[in-house]
Amino acid sequence: MVKKKWVAVLTASSFIIGAGGMYGGLNVLDEKENTAQPQRMASEQKSTPDELHKVQTVYEVIANQYVEKVNRTELIEGAIDGMVSSLKDPYSVYMDADTAKQFEEALDSSFEGIGAEITVVEGKLTIVAPFKDSPAEKAGLKPKDQIVTIDGKSVSGLTIYEATKKIRGKKGTTVTVGIIRPGMTKPLDIKVKREDIPIETVFAKVREKQGKRIGLIEMTSFSEDTGKDFKAKLKKLEKKELDGLVIDVRGNPGGFLTSVEEILKELVTENKPYMQIEEKSGRKVPYFSEKKKVKPYPVAVLTDEGSASASEILAGALKEAEGYPIIGETSFGKGTVQQPVPLGDGSNLKLTTHKWLTPNGNWIHKKGIRPDIEVRQPDYFYAHPLQVNKPLMREMNNDRVKSAQMMLDGLGYAPGRTDGYFSKETEEAVRALQIKSGVKVTGKINKETARKLEEQWTAEMKEEKNDLQLQAALSYIRNLDR
Repeated sequence: MVKKKWVAVLTASSFIIGAGGMYGGLNVLDEKENTAQPQRMASEQKSTPDELHKVQTVYEVIANQYVEKVNRTELIEGAIDGMVSSLKDPYSVYMDADTAKQFEEALDSSFEGIGAEITVVEGKLTIVAPFKDSPAEKAGLKPKDQIVTIDGKSVSGLTIYEATKKIRGKKGTTVTVGIIRPGMTKPLDIKVKREDIPIETVFAKVREKQGKRIGLIEMTSFSEDTGKDFKAKLKKLEKKELDGLVIDVRGNPGGFLTSVEEILKELVTENKPYMQIEEKSGRKVPYFSEKKKVKPYPVAVLTDEGSASASEILAGALKEAEGYPIIGETSFGKGTVQQPVPLGDGSNLKLTTHKWLTPNGNWIHKKGIRPDIEVRQPDYFYAHPLQVNKPLMREMNNDRVKSAQMMLDGLGYAPGRTDGYFSKETEEAVRALQIKSGVKVTGKINKETARKLEEQWTAEMKEEKNDLQLQAALSYIRNLDR
């Protein structure tokens, strides 16, 4: 059995948006091995390879002969950026010294920002997932939203880090993120107020379901302490004699691999690896737990399209190593591992160096992990924020009307249709909402009415009884014979 200690981070994307910088996307081999790497590289490259002579020539010509004054450092930075960009891998990135410093600062217990993690999918800046109760989630940003503008300016041509710098800012300030979402015909501008984002990642409780005590542990990301917190909270739950456990990693974009390992070593036995790492040569290295026995109760895992990377390692391990069912929706699909290489001046190269595979050797990259029991949330969960600039009224036909109808329908106001056409029935539904909300009854959706509608919509989605995926997981545990 081959074992190595892996440290630092494995996430579905490159960073969390916040004033503190970026968080995630890195995975490092044994610290001693990694520390030695730059020295080895330096000794191996004493002579310049033939293919780099052209690069050196171009550098010298530009530096010495270009008509205007040239910043030599910027030339080097641009050359490195160009090499990394040529890989066409969104997870391989070069961080200059300032960016690398911001990354380190982002590993603190909290940061300022909007609380959403982004990556690049097919060349598009894409939200992996907003954090639980973050400004991004409250504003209505969702997994797979494509970012097209920031404060009204196109993101075309921006690197992922340049976009991040524009999104983050001081607490209390507002950023407008223009997004495109499946099912929308036009971009939607969403205003998000930046706030402090605390890194609390584990939430635990017990739910009674027809006489059975079922533990529910939700993890919103995998921070440095998530594994420790998970074990502590699970121990408390187990004192209550659990009949089952539901692990919820919906909207969890990833985090520290060491935290995932801590959790898996509590839940997966030694019989199968909890994951495999595939090297460039094709050699596969399995990773094992030393646990002898499974838990004396059934386990189920909740995933959705915002469950990524480290979350997928956890879900894949529990599914394939122990046969625990995945319930919900297909996960994000990131199956690569990145290793940082410090470049000596504070800058850092984060390079994809390995693939990670499930216990059975499956590579889920760009495919995700399909659930054993597929469950969609109610349709109104997928409505878009309204962002009403001018009132919505009879005879209008657009995405905002469609979202309002989906909300009204989910709240029981019977708009008559949900196709975006503002009909007489929709107008009557709006009047009913306005009467109940105590606002002026017009049948039109102005900013005040939109705010009342969104408040009720948000509250309805937070009701556990309306969470069909959670209810399916609880019912699955309840119906099992212990």
